[in-house]
Amino acid sequence: MTYGAKLLLAGVLLGAAGCNHGRYAAADFHLPPDANAGRGRAAFVALGCSSCHRVSGVDLPAPTVQPPVPVVLGGEVAHRLSDAYLATSMMHPSYELAPYPRAEITVNGQSRMPPYADRMTVRQMGDIVAFLQEHYAVPGDPPIDVTH
Repeated sequence: MTYGAKLLLAGVLLGAAGCNHGRYAAADFHLPPDANAGRGRAAFVALGCSSCHRVSGVDLPAPTVQPPVPVVLGGEVAHRLSDAYLATSMMHPSYELAPYPRAEITVNGQSRMPPYADRMTVRQMGDIVAFLQEHYAVPGDPPIDVTH
């Protein structure tokens, strides 16, 4: 097989293996390599996230919003949440609503959480995702390395 044919075959195989790619694929979303969970915790508090959300296993200021938001972040989950899912949940919270009673998390069909696309920097978003990823656990999986 010629070099060109091998290159073409490799391209086809990579294309077929990567059918889940492009704008809508979580696999193509990557945090900045220096996303930092410590900065994420600070941003989580500074941006007021803790006024609505608790993070499982983390000592943060108690939520104050009324009525209370039942969405607890972190803890045990059936599968790893992607960085893209967490980032999207902050930028466009109504895109995919959490599995809680709709009446407790929505107003007029939209998430009670406001979109944070214009309220945080990309750095803060990456850092908050790194912070949250540290606090999710899948039974039997090793802890996730958020330092990339």
